[in-house]
Amino acid sequence: MGTILIDKLLQTVVNQKISDLHIAVGQPPVVRLDGHLRRLETKVLEPEDTVALMKSITPERCQQELQQMGGTDFGFAFGTAARFRVAVFKQRGNIGMVLRQIPNRFMSMEQLGLPPVCQELIMRPRGLFLVTGPTGSGKSTSLASMINHINETVDHHIITIEDPIEFYHQHKMSTVNQREVGVDVPSFPEAIRRALRMDPDVILVGEMRDLETIEAAITAAETGHVVFGTLHTTGAEGTVNRIIDVFPTTQQEQIRVQLSTSIIGVLSQALIPRIGGGRVAAYEMLVVNSAIANLIRENKTFRITSSIQTGAKYGMQLLDDALFKLWRQGLVTKQDILVKSNKPADLAARIANAEKGLFDDDQDAADKQNDDPKKKH
Repeated sequence: MGTILIDKLLQTVVNQKISDLHIAVGQPPVVRLDGHLRRLETKVLEPEDTVALMKSITPERCQQELQQMGGTDFGFAFGTAARFRVAVFKQRGNIGMVLRQIPNRFMSMEQLGLPPVCQELIMRPRGLFLVTGPTGSGKSTSLASMINHINETVDHHIITIEDPIEFYHQHKMSTVNQREVGVDVPSFPEAIRRALRMDPDVILVGEMRDLETIEAAITAAETGHVVFGTLHTTGAEGTVNRIIDVFPTTQQEQIRVQLSTSIIGVLSQALIPRIGGGRVAAYEMLVVNSAIANLIRENKTFRITSSIQTGAKYGMQLLDDALFKLWRQGLVTKQDILVKSNKPADLAARIANAEKGLFDDDQDAADKQNDDPKKKH
C-alpha cells in the first residue's frame, strides 16, 4: 500500500507544482500550493499508513536515526522528475513526514529576478556572500541558480556542504563536489576546514547555524575563496548583527573587523503569493562597499538600512521598496506584502499615500510613469 500511494502522491506533487507534501495521522495528505495548505481528496491516514509511507522511501540509516532521535532528514530522487527533501518525525507516538519538492531544472538569475549586481559579486575572487530569509523563502533556489551560473561560465572548483544535498549539480565548466553532512562528512565546521585543503575556488555552506561554522566560513572567505552561506535572518542589517551576536562579547570587536573585510554582499529574500497563482520573490540587497565596511567595523550597523536606501547606484535595494514595487505593478496584494515587510507601518502609510495619488518623492512618481504591468522587468 505504501509504495503505490507514495508514487501517486509524488506524481501529483510534481504535476501540480506543489511545494510541500504533509503526511500526518488523522487527516488525508495535505499539500502546500502557492503558500496555502490544502487537503487532498483521499482517505484519512491511519498510523499504519504513515509507517508504510515512511518505510517506502526512508533509507535504513535514517530509520535508525528516527528510532533513536525521534526524527531524521534526507534527500531522495523521484525518478528523473524531481528531488525531495524529507523530514520524518514522531508526533504523539505516530510517524509524520513533510516532503519539500526540489525542482530538477535551474532557473536563471534573470528568471528569478535576482538583483543584477549579484552576477558581478559572485564572480569576485574572494569574500563572503550571504543569502538570508525565513524557511521556504527560496534561498536554496537562489543559491542553486548562482552556483549554476558560476558552473556554466568559469573553470572553478566548487565545493558544496549541505544537510541534506538539495539541488544536484553536474560538472560543466567547473568541477563541482557536493558533500552531505552526516553522510560524506560529520559536520559543517569539519567540512569547511577540509574543503580548504581541496583547492577550492567557491565553497557553499548550506547553513551557518553555530559559532564554529560561522568562524570557519569567515576564515575561508578571508583566505581567498568565495564563500556562500545561508542564515534564517530577515534583512541585511539583522543578518550582520546576528553573525556578530553569535560570538562572545570578548571576540565581537575582532569579528567585526574580520567581517568588515570579508563580507561582500547580503541578499535577503521573501516569497509572496502572486495574484492569479504562483509566487514572486522580493529581494533586499546589501553591497558591501568601503562605507558599509566602516559601519560594520565601528559597530554602527543601525545605519545600514539607510545606507542601502541611498546606495541604489551600487545596486542596493531595501526589501520594503521591492515589496512596494511588486504591489504597484499589480502582482501582489497589500495584505501579503505587509506580512513580509521589515517596517509594516511605514510601508502601509506609503501604500495609503500611493492609493490617494500622493508619492513619497519624485522617484516614486517617475516609477509610476515607467511602470506598465504588461512590461515585466
